[in-house]
Amino acid sequence: MADELDELLGFLSSPQPNVRGAAAGIVRGLTGDADGLRALSARADRALPALLRLLASAGGELGTGGAAADSLVNLSQDGALSARLVSLGAVVAAMDVVAKPGGFHRVNTDILNPDYTLKVGDEKMQGLYVAKLVRSFCRSSSESEEEDIFEHVASILVNISKVEAGRRILMEPKRGLLKQIIRQSDSTNQLRKKGVVSTIRNCCFEADTQIQNLLSLAEYIWPALLLPVAGKKIYSEEDRSKMPPELANALSHEREAVENSEIRQQALEAIYMIVLQDEGRRAFWSVNGPRILQVGYEDEEDPKVMEAYELIGSLVFPWLKAIKSSPYNYVRTWRNMHKQSNLPTFHRKIRKLVNVHMSPLTGGFASGQRNIQPPVGKTTGFWINVPF
Repeated sequence: MADELDELLGFLSSPQPNVRGAAAGIVRGLTGDADGLRALSARADRALPALLRLLASAGGELGTGGAAADSLVNLSQDGALSARLVSLGAVVAAMDVVAKPGGFHRVNTDILNPDYTLKVGDEKMQGLYVAKLVRSFCRSSSESEEEDIFEHVASILVNISKVEAGRRILMEPKRGLLKQIIRQSDSTNQLRKKGVVSTIRNCCFEADTQIQNLLSLAEYIWPALLLPVAGKKIYSEEDRSKMPPELANALSHEREAVENSEIRQQALEAIYMIVLQDEGRRAFWSVNGPRILQVGYEDEEDPKVMEAYELIGSLVFPWLKAIKSSPYNYVRTWRNMHKQSNLPTFHRKIRKLVNVHMSPLTGGFASGQRNIQPPVGKTTGFWINVPF
């Protein structure tokens, strides 16, 4: 068996493409079996370099290169082998393939995970590799109208942003990597858009220490996070006058709704982590963020996304509570009455109930009205504006 395996591994370096391809296919099959993995692990000194050479030199041999990449992914599940792969240059080889049009990008996203990319050399080298990934992600795909060949880099960036070391590299102001990623948020490619929003969300976990860095990208980060949750209605001139141009222009006409609820939810989660900080909350008000979320909330139907809206509302208006099991359940009542086109009746009921004018644009009670505190010990919800 050992002699046969040595012979098979020798075929991986054959000058004949068809022989290399057949051998790579057999090796891939072996890596899908526990016994095969053990046998190849015992020959790692020969198997790994040969597979990496195939990965790096496959060029147009998609079948051969793909088989080599699959084999490397399977072998890398062993911790000792993954460390050897890094030392042998697996990250460099995979990145070179990802950066080339026509490569087998889906497979290489498995090789380029944080466990490998963030273990290569010192932080400077890691930063160079991450920067190379970002450049590939931001590269125009106009050469290929049928497929966005770099869309799968989005999942690599999301994985990198899940770990602290990765977020530190992405958010370093001098590198400008997060800014480059955010600018891809207007893509019509849903995988790319989801990757951008997910990466922003993960980076917002550092908002307590990196809020100034995040807000330095306000021109890009607010449209990336607010537009997916703004609904599709045309905003009034009054509303738009309180927004920066990058938001006001986009909200001056009807838009297609973002159908992917995960994108909407993760955008809201990112906003929540920003407004947890005093500076972030002030910045949110400065772009008329509360009004945008109020309008977006009106059209939202997904329960999880609605809860994300409401969580932000409880931060922005801590005095305004909506109770889920009492007459103070303003939010649900308002939504139901609004759908039934019976707003005047609802307004009279609310006015009689609380005798208060609540305005999300002023952040408080209207002058001359009773300051009614919400019931104690109840769950919070989103805000409403009752136009008496």
